[in-house]
Amino acid sequence: MIENEEKQERVLLAGVELQSNTDSFESSMAELSELTKTAGGLVIDQFTQKRERPDGRTMIGSGKLEQMRWAIEVGEIDTVIFNERLTPRQNVNLEAALGVKVIDRMQLILDIFALRARSHEGMLQVEQAQLSYLLPRLVGQGIMLSRQGGGIGSKGPGESKLEMDRRHIRTRIEDIDKQLKKVEQTRENIRKKRNQSGIFRIGLIGYTNAGKSSIMNALVGAQKTQYEQDELFATLDATTKMVKLHEDFTVSLTDTVGFIQNLPTELIKAFKSTLEESANVDLLIHVIDASNPHHEIHEQTVLKIMQELKLTGIPVLNVYNKMDIASNDFLPTLTPSIQLSIKSAAGRQWLKTAILEKLHELFHHFELNLPYAKAYQLPELRKLALVQEIEEAETGYLVKGLISPDLLWKLEQY
Repeated sequence: MIENEEKQERVLLAGVELQSNTDSFESSMAELSELTKTAGGLVIDQFTQKRERPDGRTMIGSGKLEQMRWAIEVGEIDTVIFNERLTPRQNVNLEAALGVKVIDRMQLILDIFALRARSHEGMLQVEQAQLSYLLPRLVGQGIMLSRQGGGIGSKGPGESKLEMDRRHIRTRIEDIDKQLKKVEQTRENIRKKRNQSGIFRIGLIGYTNAGKSSIMNALVGAQKTQYEQDELFATLDATTKMVKLHEDFTVSLTDTVGFIQNLPTELIKAFKSTLEESANVDLLIHVIDASNPHHEIHEQTVLKIMQELKLTGIPVLNVYNKMDIASNDFLPTLTPSIQLSIKSAAGRQWLKTAILEKLHELFHHFELNLPYAKAYQLPELRKLALVQEIEEAETGYLVKGLISPDLLWKLEQY
């Protein structure tokens, strides 16, 4: 354990509380600490300051900067991480004043994404986001470039790429963009085939570490495929699986990257095609971590990003997860909603029941006369619709059930 700690980068956190971020400042700083741990850093100290506006040169005041310089020496700090987005000039000034590596929240999140990216598409998206963010920081940065060889803030593109001139960086970004467009076209073709198949589509959405991957695995069942851990951004790549909700009735379930406060715009742009998977669904399941004391701020962050992605017209089922470790006085703020722990058998059953109840609200009732000669089509019909009753009549089967309004046209073939 001691040997592991010696290898960890020793980090000092810094944040500026403004009138505009007072409500979310405490949760944002706590989250910065979690992000640092996720990136492999060891948080040694933390400095915050209330200001009317950020200092244009160094973000934080000169007096606080002097205190930080002393704490860096005493605590043998390797890296300072600011909660705010630093300008290139502020970054240079801070590193000159403090004598250690300085990065901001944005670069830390990019770093974690680089650690988490598994697929070829994910790695391309992260590299594009990192290069776009670092491009204005590559010239005349002194210590910023010399320290890119290792540690927090150096994952992804690597030293050789970061030291290329602006022209080569832009060429690389354009090259990645072309590759991503090809991947996006493939994804679009898969999406079209899925839409034409007549399968009802459900998407998982929520703050990072709310338990989306756990819900995905719980609904998929024995064939678990989604990586799940109690950590931020455990999953980056969009994953779609087929799930039997009731008897043979089958839906597609898609899990995408979790959201976070101040998600870098470079990442939203880079992951646009992945995030758009959530826009092509018939129902969204908004997963919230009920055990997190800042869950209300998380909810608002997700709702804001949903607006940006134009997802507000899609029906939503709000699910408060991790109720087994939530406080006794927990009260849901989004209604209607359900509360459960996906780790329990009762929670998994309750979720399936709640989804089916939601589908009863969204689906249309139908009655269909299926000739006996077409009885072989019954299994396929059971996959597309919630079949409630089948009666034998003189000329065939009278089938009663519920189906998505978008799939009513599929009944014509029966």
